[in-house]
Amino acid sequence: MPELVLPDEVAVVNVGLPMFADAVRAQGRPVEQVDWRIPAGGDPDAVAALTRLYADAGAGIDEANAEVVRRLDEGVPQLTGVSTVAAAVPGVEGHMLLHCGPPLPYAQVCDPLRRSMRAAVVAEGWAADVGEAQRLLERGDVRLDAANHHDTVVPMASAIGPSSPVLVVDDRESGCRAFAPLNQGPGEVAWFGRETDAAIARLRFLAETGGPAVAEIVDRTGPVDLLAIAAQGIAMGDDLHMRTQAATNLLTRTWLPHIAALPDTVRRPFAGYLGGNHLFFLNLAMAAAKCLQLWAEQVEGSSIVTTMARNGTTFGIKLAGAPEWHVTAAPPVGEALYNSGQGPETSAPDIGDSAVLELTGMGGPAAGNSPAVAAFLGGTMADAAAATEGFRAICAGASSRLTLPALGFTGTPLGVDARKVVELGIPPKVTTGILHARDGSGQVGAGVATAPLDCFVEAVHALASTIVHTRLPRETVVG
Repeated sequence: MPELVLPDEVAVVNVGLPMFADAVRAQGRPVEQVDWRIPAGGDPDAVAALTRLYADAGAGIDEANAEVVRRLDEGVPQLTGVSTVAAAVPGVEGHMLLHCGPPLPYAQVCDPLRRSMRAAVVAEGWAADVGEAQRLLERGDVRLDAANHHDTVVPMASAIGPSSPVLVVDDRESGCRAFAPLNQGPGEVAWFGRETDAAIARLRFLAETGGPAVAEIVDRTGPVDLLAIAAQGIAMGDDLHMRTQAATNLLTRTWLPHIAALPDTVRRPFAGYLGGNHLFFLNLAMAAAKCLQLWAEQVEGSSIVTTMARNGTTFGIKLAGAPEWHVTAAPPVGEALYNSGQGPETSAPDIGDSAVLELTGMGGPAAGNSPAVAAFLGGTMADAAAATEGFRAICAGASSRLTLPALGFTGTPLGVDARKVVELGIPPKVTTGILHARDGSGQVGAGVATAPLDCFVEAVHALASTIVHTRLPRETVVG
């Protein structure tokens, strides 16, 4: 028997638990870690559903997913005008408010969103004060519905009524049209869960001055290619969710001559509002994303998520081609930086429709090029890059126009695949602001919310249940 000779050099490939790779690495030897885990956490029902969606129906779903990604990547949403909810948004009649997230009755609405609703009721002129607004809402005299049901997205704790100005965003190829309100700006504002006189005055300013000003500017400039500006903003360090300064500044520069041409009574207050609002482009990016999603959701048989929204009480998603919500409790916002004196105990759960950005290559998928967002993800650009790569693991494609210079100009991950989320146990992470849970003081910090896994599992089961599985008859053997 030949003598057993141990090798002088050892290289290790470790599959599974990283602690073994860490131990080898600590001894100065080369090691490659393969991040393998039990699919779907070992849940047999989820594994069975995934088996159907990958094996039995995989080819058809992959084909549908490729078409969804193509539409998300090739659509050209443009700002074409400004209107009002009553004049432009389908399905809004009478005393009605549109709110963020999945639909829910007023009794279940969280404190910040209640305050925003009351401010909107007063701004609409339906009530003289927030006390009367509360009574109207409690009696059901004001109808409530999810903005997403009306091709509209609203950020944070927004509630908008018929007189609210809305940005009108169109995609010429698909014919899809989406809407979002003008961003209210920072400070004492209703979308941060405030119902003060100043917050109500800001809503009236947007209806009477801000909306007409933007409408006049767009009439002069013509359609604005929103993702062309978004791409430049991301290259300059925006993620287009938590940070939109670059894109806002680029748009303001383009509009500057037209702002200067506004009448004095409009120019000065509008310039003051725009100059103090670094988040102005946020709502434009959201409307652009929603426009793309409206086209993408027309594709049937896909496992791509085309709606992801939260209202501070619930968190919900929809898949392309499927109308039903998959809803669970809204999560807390973790990995957070708080204002002085604030913390998890004063923070409301995750809220707003702005997670539509994470579904279209913005927000979390763009974190890897944003130093500002890196501060919320561990503090280094490596942490920000890891957030982007987390999305890459659960997405079906990549953007050809939203690229990340810090990551070798790779495209941002695009098209969250519910199958991959459940298989890998990696739900999307959403960069977002944090509102006070109960005292109406507004924003208390910012951070990263991890989407609940449960609604993705439910969506996977629902999709699997729609797959008609046909087996060939067994061969009959005669002997």
